[in-house]
Amino acid sequence: MLRTIDLRGRELSPADMLAAVPRATQARAEALDTAARIVEDVRDRGEAALREQAERFDHVSGHDLRVPAAHISDALEMLHPDVRVALEEAIRRVRIASAAQVPEPSVTEIGPGATIRQRWQPVHRAGVYIPGGKAVYPSSVIMNVVPAQVAGVEQIALASPPQQDQGGRVHPTILAAAGLLGITEVYAMGGAGAIGAFAHGVVDIGLDPVDVLSGPGNNYVASAKRAVAGVVGTDSEAGATEILVVADSTADARLVAADLVSQAEHDEQASAVLVTDSEDLADRVAAEVARQASSTRHAVRVEAALGGPQSAIVLVDDRAMATAFSNAYAPEHLELHLEDAESAAESFTSAGAVFVGDHTPVSLGDYMAGSNHVLPTGGQARYAPGLGAYTFLRPQQVISYDRAALAEVRAGVVALANTEVLPAHGEAIEARFTA
Repeated sequence: MLRTIDLRGRELSPADMLAAVPRATQARAEALDTAARIVEDVRDRGEAALREQAERFDHVSGHDLRVPAAHISDALEMLHPDVRVALEEAIRRVRIASAAQVPEPSVTEIGPGATIRQRWQPVHRAGVYIPGGKAVYPSSVIMNVVPAQVAGVEQIALASPPQQDQGGRVHPTILAAAGLLGITEVYAMGGAGAIGAFAHGVVDIGLDPVDVLSGPGNNYVASAKRAVAGVVGTDSEAGATEILVVADSTADARLVAADLVSQAEHDEQASAVLVTDSEDLADRVAAEVARQASSTRHAVRVEAALGGPQSAIVLVDDRAMATAFSNAYAPEHLELHLEDAESAAESFTSAGAVFVGDHTPVSLGDYMAGSNHVLPTGGQARYAPGLGAYTFLRPQQVISYDRAALAEVRAGVVALANTEVLPAHGEAIEARFTA
């Protein structure tokens, strides 16, 4: 099921390594064009466009776009006690980890009477998107809402697709998670249309534009974020999920296979990659993947993902080559099944999140680790972070100089202003020292 790519004995550049396991770039390119049209339709026609899209993509009509408060309270009442306990514990853990992401304000004294204060200001309004296609993601409610709350965002709106089997309502577990977090502004809208609605607002349903939007989704959701960039702030484009496992001969093939299968069940476009310098482990993992994939509940979906060009077992010469491959690929999720995983983790610098050792599977990060599971995909981990409190914060510098401090740099400012042929800049300084 998983193809094997042998890179041993070859001198490869990062580009060569990326070409070995191609991502679904064509699917992303097609999604971008479609998503842009959907966003524009919502911008131009508002509620009418959202309703047409709901009928086309979600097969619902006549539903409440703005979720009534009663739907949220009903969902909370129906929530299974065990699920409620799990959600509350996940909220607690993510809140602790998110709080560590808020920098303390600081004051730097440049000289006597000259200070720069660094502060982090939350945005006023955030929109969070929760997928609702092949699975239900109350955990994503937590991962998006809690960091925004920790950052101090005053208004948080949530969107999730209307469900045909729920009579056009948002899935009740999503609503219950929102209720646990005190979110009352919820919209039954999905996909690229929801991203467009958050970015541009929809007057007809009382939806104001947001300052920042976040949340995972498929390629259309990720592409819609790119389409609204510059109109609104976004987190990274968290599209179809990815897992890359780096393992040596000491790894447990059964556990590696289980983790590859677990991420493949998200979507047919999911990427599952094993990189190893052990041919024996590669063979054992391939056999385990075939066995486990055939018996899992979403076997058809899993087999499609594992059999796609985006998934593979990659054989490399040694640890250095495995590290280079991983850093070039920059996966959303990176698991290290290595004898010296703790110390080796320092060398793996490009990943949305790094899961160290046999007992730290990605599934833990999806729910209960305390880390955030909204992470960059498509190689964006080379330069973009996962979702956190900082996503909703803006660093600002507050500058304060008294007259004496300004006098210290008076001549320098004037000299530089004249050099740049901007004399009024220098005149603005001189005005403070002339009657």
